[in-house]
Amino acid sequence: MTGPRWMDEEAGPVVRPFALTGGRARSSGDNLDLIAMVRSTGTPPPGDTTIGPEQRRILEIARSGASVADIASDVDLPLGVVRVLIGDLHDQGLIVVRPPVKVAPQPSERILKEVINGLRAL
Repeated sequence: MTGPRWMDEEAGPVVRPFALTGGRARSSGDNLDLIAMVRSTGTPPPGDTTIGPEQRRILEIARSGASVADIASDVDLPLGVVRVLIGDLHDQGLIVVRPPVKVAPQPSERILKEVINGLRAL
């Protein structure tokens, strides 16, 4: 077999996910929550070759704000790869990540039973 290997007629050559992250499986983005909001704060200089096309796409998506899960879906890459790329962009100061808002604690079972009993009494 000569030439690049094709998955199907439209797929093009296959690029392994680890090639996009430089072989790294960990970065400062490892602890990003799926629903953390990402917003781009700037754009890389025009001739910057350290930012790949996938990271430029992430910056474009994050311009209006998007969750980590939405970005992974939009760029069609595995979540782990997207976390590494987002971590790199964050380290370069090109994006900010806002963690999800903490939700109020759930009411206790006792309080819920009291509410139900009060509603039944009506």
